[in-house]
Amino acid sequence: MDTEKPSSSKKKKKTIEISSLADCEDVLHNILSRLPAKSFASAACVNKSWNCVCNSILSRPRIASACSFKASAPIALQEVLDKVLLEPMRPHFAIANVGRGFNMRRTLDFLVKHLGPRTPIILSVVHGVMGRDALTDEFREVKFQDHEDIGVNRGICTCGQQSGIVLTVGYLPGLKVDAIPLLRRKEVPVDDTYVDVYLAPPVPMIDQFVMDIQNYTTSVSGCASPVGIIMFGKEDMDQKPIIEKLDYAMSMNTVFVGDERSRFAYRSGDDLRNVCGNPAFISDAVALVFASDKEKPHGTGEIQFHLAMSEGVSAIGPRHKAVSVRANHAEGSTWLTAKREGHHVILDGEQILRHIDQLENRFPQVELYVGVTKRRKCSIGSEKSRLITTLAFHGIRGGDQEYLYVDGVGIKTGDYFQFYQPDHNAALAACRNASENIRNLKLNSSGKGFLGRRDVANSIDRKEVLGGFIFSCCGRGNSFFGGLNVDSFPFFENFPSAPLAGIFCGGEIGRGKLSMTGQESQEESPAERRYLHVYSTAYLVISYSAAPSE
Repeated sequence: MDTEKPSSSKKKKKTIEISSLADCEDVLHNILSRLPAKSFASAACVNKSWNCVCNSILSRPRIASACSFKASAPIALQEVLDKVLLEPMRPHFAIANVGRGFNMRRTLDFLVKHLGPRTPIILSVVHGVMGRDALTDEFREVKFQDHEDIGVNRGICTCGQQSGIVLTVGYLPGLKVDAIPLLRRKEVPVDDTYVDVYLAPPVPMIDQFVMDIQNYTTSVSGCASPVGIIMFGKEDMDQKPIIEKLDYAMSMNTVFVGDERSRFAYRSGDDLRNVCGNPAFISDAVALVFASDKEKPHGTGEIQFHLAMSEGVSAIGPRHKAVSVRANHAEGSTWLTAKREGHHVILDGEQILRHIDQLENRFPQVELYVGVTKRRKCSIGSEKSRLITTLAFHGIRGGDQEYLYVDGVGIKTGDYFQFYQPDHNAALAACRNASENIRNLKLNSSGKGFLGRRDVANSIDRKEVLGGFIFSCCGRGNSFFGGLNVDSFPFFENFPSAPLAGIFCGGEIGRGKLSMTGQESQEESPAERRYLHVYSTAYLVISYSAAPSE
């Protein structure tokens, strides 16, 4: 018996059904892609079909940032949260930088409630913020007036702002992110004396901190060095030995940026790392660690961190060699005498400073620093140590007929140092160089925020700039440059539509290859590493390279 062949009308009906299903999916995609993040998250849970559409919408990484300067901290916080969650987003991390008008505990609890308890969050108090206003979309650089200054100058401030917030939320498929703290065992008072809870020295557990980062990175990526680290240090803790160990332990491909001295709170995705309220530990720093995901789905592109620097100091006077050195750990300072390079006369602090002040290129009434070249052995845990050479900056406190007094400890007899002073002309030139360096990412004329590089096969390796972060010295800004938005200009000039968040901080962390092309930069000196800066600005640019299938 002959099999009945399907009629042309049935074929046409089936084609229409398939076409209708495709049209329905396109409509659904269009609708879901317009939802704010909270509604989008609910839609993804409706059924498998909707979940697949939601996954296709979030197939690429996203960063969203916004700032607010409303006088009411709760209103400002709600404004920036609504803005960054205005579009579909699955938060992988959040960074909130605020002025002193914000209650740290309430602000962190608010963010945890709305972003989820498993989202790594860092909250820090800063000297000012940069970003786009949540309501007007205007980009602003604003330095805050410290509360301590209000009684002195009656609230007069060049920016007219005493507080504000910038919030950044990111979704970075292909990376794993978590907040990892540097812990220190507390001391507890017993009969007017201090006894350590575990009868151990009350010092930061630096080696453990570095190994915690390495162990986390290895567990998620199979490699001990992450892609990048955004770090916030405690304001009364010397971060030099901490960053020194991180620099020693990590690949040069790992980019560090951050604020050396701040007040911070955090939330880790791992409850064991959340020590707030723990009677045994306090946190001296926290690192937001970005590591490659070894289990990322096939077809996921690559996210890269790039660093550019704008140094803001210039060297002045001859080099000196430290002769007599006394560390005052209680005050966090060093007392020293020195002799000029090539001379044998030992000079006290008064003699050293008098000579520096008489130099022709000495700017009057500006701060002074010494850049100390330190050659030290370094190791992590029980591994064999090796020598590293770094340039560390110490602020000058003063000098008398006995000693030169500088901030911080860690200087040794025989160390060479040179004086540095803030220099806005040098900083302007460095901003232009930073802009050129960022421009080396090669904007692609085919679209905003895209860049292209032709490989040997003459195909285009497309990259998209997802966004950026700026960490600028609180001594810079309008009063330093005599102009607005100078620090943000290098990024903003090249990628005006990309999300950008920045802060004015108490010490700029910037470490990594300074070449945006991935090649070694002439600015880098392998013989002398520099990762903590003064009167400088660190630019972190985050890019995304789509997988070939995309």
